[in-house]
Parts: sequence; structure tokens; C-alpha cells
Amino acid sequence: TIISEILGVPEPDRHRILHLGELAAPSLDIGLTWAEFQRVERGITEFNAWLHEHIRQLRRNEGDDLMSQLIRTSQDGEYLTDLELEATAGLVLAAGFETTVNLLGNGIRMLLEHPGQLAKLRERPDLWANAVEEILRLDSPVQMTARVARTDTSVDGQPVRRGQTIAVYLAAANRDPAVFTDPHRFDVERDNANRHLSFSGGRHFCLGAALARAEGEAGLRTLFGRYPDITLAGPGERRPTRVLRGWSSLPVSLGQTTTPSR
Repeated sequence: TIISEILGVPEPDRHRILHLGELAAPSLDIGLTWAEFQRVERGITEFNAWLHEHIRQLRRNEGDDLMSQLIRTSQDGEYLTDLELEATAGLVLAAGFETTVNLLGNGIRMLLEHPGQLAKLRERPDLWANAVEEILRLDSPVQMTARVARTDTSVDGQPVRRGQTIAVYLAAANRDPAVFTDPHRFDVERDNANRHLSFSGGRHFCLGAALARAEGEAGLRTLFGRYPDITLAGPGERRPTRVLRGWSSLPVSLGQTTTPSR
């Protein structure tokens, strides 16, 4: 809903855009089969066609959403082109929705599989922010990224030539025993949990990191506060994507509901 409001997506179109986002998610993967590639292409093509018409409508009838603000924004008398607006909208959908959904799903599963850790959070709510960092570290929503070497260099003794593309596995770095003690253990009290690389680093550090952390904490804290008896109701099914890691389905039984405090 939040991302739809940012993009100015009309209410009747929101489920469709969600579906198209799911179809396009594997576009980040390498080694797609021909059938997978065709499915991704269909999703992206349909999303781009919808987005092109959506931008055309917003140009005629601007709102107070981010896309309308971008349409109105100019620098030295120049406005963003449709292509630039479409690229921005696609990035917002992929980075602002897909990754957060994966963070929430991974966190729900991990906490339900570790009731002792969940009990600590119930006793000490101040640990929620650190718990989100530990979830990001141990089950990162983005498993890998890529970089192009600007100069000849080496990585852990492996020579890399200028212009070569390097696949960087963030998930492996997040379990580096030289950085994290007992790295495969889930510990919401881990004192250096935030040293993970799930948001990448340097000039490519995720611009939405603060928002993702806030959404993750708010979502998980609210869910487990509202449904204290929530339990897993089945094994669930992992998404088939390689770069993005999340769940296609994660059945739970909510149990009794508590009344939220005001």
C-alpha cells in the first residue's frame, strides 16, 4: 500500500502491480531458463506499458504522490523524461517493496523457529531494532550483488582484471567467522549484528536502508504484539529467485488477537 501510494497507483490497479512485481523479480537473477526469461519479459513489458499510461495520466492530472512531484520537478528548465520516470518507478517498486516483503517474511519464519529468541523480545522490546539487524545478517533479503573492476586488483588472492564483473555474495560475508562469533547462530542480542553487508556498502550503500529498518521493526513488532499466539501452520515455500530471498507462501495460524494500545 505504501509503495502504491508513493507511485500514485490507483486502488483498482494495486493487486495487478503487485503481481507484475512478483513476475519481474527474477530479472535480477543469472542463468534463467528460456521459459523463466519469457515469463519475466512478459511481466516487465506489461508493467512498462501500464506505467507509460499511468505517467501520461499523471501529467494530465497530477496528485500529491512522489511520481507527480517528480513530474513537476525541473532543473534549469528541464524536466524528467518518461524514460527517466519509468526507471525511477521500477527501482522504487523493486527496492522499496520486494526487499521489505522478504525481510518481513524471513523475520517471521526465523522468530517462529526460535521461540527462545522471540521470548527475549517480548521481555525486552528494546531489542527489536537489533533483532532486525540480526535477521538482515542471517537471512538477507538480497543475497548477492555485482561490481565491475575499474582497475586490475585482487580479491582474497584471486586476481581480477579491469572490466571484469565480480559476483559478490553478501550472504556469505554476513556469516564471516572473522567478524561474527558463531556466525550461523541466530542471536537477537548479538552486539555487532549491524556489521552485516545486506545493504551493500560504500557509494552503493542502499539509500533506503533507514526506511527498510524502520518498516522491518514496525512490521514485526506489530505482528507479534497483535498476535502473541502466532505459530507456523506449514512448511511454506521459498521463492525460486537466487538474488532475492524470500517466501512465496508462509502459512501461519494467528491465534488470539490482542487489542492494540493507543
